[in-house]
Amino acid sequence: MKKFLGFIVAACLLAPVAAQALDTAVGSIKMVRGTSAIMRDMAAVETKNGTRIFRNDILKTGSDGSMSIVFRDDTLLALGPNSEFAIKEFLFSPAEGKLSIVTRLLRGTAVCVTGIIGKLSPQSVRFETPVANIGVRGTRFAVKVENPAE
Repeated sequence: MKKFLGFIVAACLLAPVAAQALDTAVGSIKMVRGTSAIMRDMAAVETKNGTRIFRNDILKTGSDGSMSIVFRDDTLLALGPNSEFAIKEFLFSPAEGKLSIVTRLLRGTAVCVTGIIGKLSPQSVRFETPVANIGVRGTRFAVKVENPAE
C-alpha cells in the first residue's frame, strides 16, 4: 500500500513537469501595437510584449494593429494590419536533428527572416497561404494574402 501511495504522489508531482514539456513556448511577442489578439484553445490570451506563443496559437491583428514575433531559433516574423497567422508546427532540437517550422498566413501581410532552422534545414521551413505554399530556400521574404471577399 505504501508503494502504491508513493507512486501516486510521485505521479501527481511529475504531471505538471510532463505537461510543461509538451507545451514548450515556440517564441514570444517582441512588439505589439494597436489591436491584436492571440487565440489559444478557443480563448483569447492577453497580447503584450513578452507574451509567450505556442504551437497551434492563432495570432490576429486589427486594422490598426501590428505585431512582431521572435521564435526560439531566432526566426523573426512581422505581421501587418488585418492579419491572421497560425503556428502549425515548430520543432527545434538541433542535437536530435528535429528541425521544422510550418505556419499559415490566413490573411494580411507578413515579413519573415528565417533563423537557425532556415539555415540548417531550409526544406523544413514551410509557410502556407490559402492559395500557395512557400518553400523557403533563402532567408527573407514578404507575403500578402488579400481577403477573398474584397
